[in-house]
Amino acid sequence: MPRFAANLSMLYPELDFLDRFEAAAKDGFEGVEYLFPYAWEPREIAARLKANGLQQVLFNTAPGNWEGGERGLACIPGREAQFASAVEQALAYAQALECPRIHAMAGLVPAGSTRESVRATYVDNLRKAAAVAAKQGVDLLLEPINTRDIPGFFLNRQDDAHRLVEEIGASNVKVQFDLYHCQVVDGDVASKIRHYLPTGHVGHFQIAGVPQRHEPDLGELHYPYLFGVIDEVSAQCGWQGWVGCEYRPARGSAPGGTSAGLGWMKAWKRQARA
Repeated sequence: MPRFAANLSMLYPELDFLDRFEAAAKDGFEGVEYLFPYAWEPREIAARLKANGLQQVLFNTAPGNWEGGERGLACIPGREAQFASAVEQALAYAQALECPRIHAMAGLVPAGSTRESVRATYVDNLRKAAAVAAKQGVDLLLEPINTRDIPGFFLNRQDDAHRLVEEIGASNVKVQFDLYHCQVVDGDVASKIRHYLPTGHVGHFQIAGVPQRHEPDLGELHYPYLFGVIDEVSAQCGWQGWVGCEYRPARGSAPGGTSAGLGWMKAWKRQARA
């Protein structure tokens, strides 16, 4: 059965961030992820993890000027030192939180450039970052993000992400396979799971309903089938990762809205135990 991690940047929006850990644990989550931890001291987050028996499974490198529209630094020529600093910061948090993987945010292709013209910068940055992360036993993840949610993002497709993993050539560089983004850009999600999961290059899954990015039982993807595919292929190849629930609750910030929308997870757990 997939292990589900609550994305605390999106779930439980009615609560303060540090209070979301307890809410996730009460709802049966065993792991958590989120976008960025850097507004809080590592010891504060570590205390919430320990108090609630949760595992930190993923977070992102700092994105640059998020409020100004930046979405990562790895592909941007001239920002190499800032990206390296973001990786060092993320690794310090990963050590304190015992987190085994970090999403190294690629960023937007700069105006006047093309993906191909900045690809060498991206590859070189990831090779150097992977060498540093390997000393700590941390995986760096590359995430393809759809062109509708973040226009201009450097990486959009699963096939390109897996080619980049091969090109970078570091065993601790893997793909963050978000089924929502994949469906928007590519479709044929189940076939891609069957194709890519056995390669050993998938480090993490994420889910959300398509097209509105609500609960996974809302929309055009049939997640019970996809969870079954993940289970089936995992049993064959030995994959033991996490599935991050990175969606916006359909009930918004209504008190208890996230918990009320978790019928999909409860139903899958019952089915898996049957």
